[in-house]
Amino acid sequence: MTATPTPRVTIKDVAARAGVSKGAVSLAFNRKPGLSEATRDRIFAAARELGWAPSPTARTLAGSRVDVVGLAICRPARLLGLEPFYMEFVSGVESVLVERSCSLLLRLLRSPEEESGLLESWWRGRQIGGSILVDFRDGDPRPAVAGRLGVPVVAVGHPSLTGGLTSVWTDDASAVGEAVRYLAALGHRRIARVGGAAALGHTSIRTTAFDEAVRGLEPAGRAWQVATDFSGDAGARATRSLLTAAPGERPTAIVYDNDIMAVAGLSVVAEMGLRVPDDVSLLAWDDSQLCRLTHPTLSAMSHDVHGFGAEVARTLFGVISGDDPASHPVPTPVLTPRGSTAPP
Repeated sequence: MTATPTPRVTIKDVAARAGVSKGAVSLAFNRKPGLSEATRDRIFAAARELGWAPSPTARTLAGSRVDVVGLAICRPARLLGLEPFYMEFVSGVESVLVERSCSLLLRLLRSPEEESGLLESWWRGRQIGGSILVDFRDGDPRPAVAGRLGVPVVAVGHPSLTGGLTSVWTDDASAVGEAVRYLAALGHRRIARVGGAAALGHTSIRTTAFDEAVRGLEPAGRAWQVATDFSGDAGARATRSLLTAAPGERPTAIVYDNDIMAVAGLSVVAEMGLRVPDDVSLLAWDDSQLCRLTHPTLSAMSHDVHGFGAEVARTLFGVISGDDPASHPVPTPVLTPRGSTAPP
């Protein structure tokens, strides 16, 4: 007995479910004026319920083009506004988008799972032509969602984390090794790291690399690692906890996972009556103008974050156009010594 084929969902079905005309559905999915936000949301909800989206052929016939790129970040808005890395990264992305008369649709979220739903909503609602995915975690759900939907995406993260998506990344493990070797060459053997959120994949990569680098020192080194949320307050608390031990039991050098925490750490050292770099050396990650405005100036692992964002955007347009660009790293962060590091 032959099974009856499942009827194909059409724009007419979506219109009927939403209680609107086919023309209204077309207006919503082509981002045209003439509909209230409530009506537009009702149409998108109906399309999601029925599993309907405009076909690629229909998009082409309608003359659609890539004019919006999506970027969702799981960070509090207050923290993101203070984070030089993302400001520089977004600036780099925008430098490429403006050349193509495109806009960036930025959304701040609380979880990757929430981003999976947003990515589907953006794509089915024809709000974006592609997306940049950041802050990968182990078992991240977004690669599967992007693959199922066919959304053109570029992942910012090491390929071990990004589920086969086209990826652009920095070699964090090599950079961590360089930072530890530099501090060891100055004579440090008690080295701490104030890291980022433990759930993030790149934090895990840095954590493993740091442990291996310190264990490999000759003579042997001692390592401390503290996970934080990247904020200045968390960086200050971590620094305080590391420096409250007796002089022979506390680190003589601290590496921070971003420059905000390093600046906060510098203030804590002064608060505790210690001196940088005489009593403790500090080394920041990412580097920014902040590191050059402190006293002493902060040594840092520097990289071209603006160029990183631009390269991610260029790679995304390669994916969108079907050029199938290869996953690749951008230049590895390099050490920039300044006044905050010296022999112990």
